[in-house]
Amino acid sequence: MTHDPLDGPIPFLPAGRRPPVDRLERHGPEALGEQDLLAAVLGDRSPRGRLARRLVDRFGSVPAVVRAHPAELRVAGLSAVAASRLGACAELGRRVARAWPAEPWTIRTPTDVAEPLVDAMGSLEREELRVLLLDTKNVVAAERTVYRGNLAGSSVRVGEVFHEAVRSCAAAIIVAHNHPSGDPAPSGEDLRITGELAEAGRVLDIELLDHLIIGRGRWISLRALGALAQPSRTIRAIEPAPRSAT
Repeated sequence: MTHDPLDGPIPFLPAGRRPPVDRLERHGPEALGEQDLLAAVLGDRSPRGRLARRLVDRFGSVPAVVRAHPAELRVAGLSAVAASRLGACAELGRRVARAWPAEPWTIRTPTDVAEPLVDAMGSLEREELRVLLLDTKNVVAAERTVYRGNLAGSSVRVGEVFHEAVRSCAAAIIVAHNHPSGDPAPSGEDLRITGELAEAGRVLDIELLDHLIIGRGRWISLRALGALAQPSRTIRAIEPAPRSAT
């Protein structure tokens, strides 16, 4: 089987059959659909983005193409350069999604934490555990990624989770990790780790305000589920929230 090359001379075509990358230059990204944007990222100069359409047919959707492993993309017909370009673009989008907000990121409810993190973490293929460092006014001072990969209970060390919080004299932390399956329901290990972190926070006088589990477009607050087991006197001003948001 042969595949369309990604690079080469641009053929002369009538306006209605110009490649998506040409329409991007003429009309801007807002005028293109998801599949045409994919074609533009790939540098697909075939009429009407044949390569992008073939990828969408193979994987089922544009998000599925973006999440595909580079080896799968190569089998589907992409060059190594195009597969790397797509991966770089996807990572750039994730980083922009979690870019530091222009205004202070003040936490009043778990929703204030979850909304930006669902965008940044909801589609990750591997598990990540992130720690938000908060000051005494519940303003997020920093965000740190502590773990990437399989977050088995044995791999999560309390000391590493609190390391930056201790160094920066944070008043509190919020922990968040994602479930690549898309289902944010907590496992037994999630609950056990949460209890250990809450207890360590009490010893260190750095309160664990919440542990959020991020799914694909959904999230769960373990504090709302009662998993932190904190006496009411230790909970600083952060309002309760529903079990999950969809």
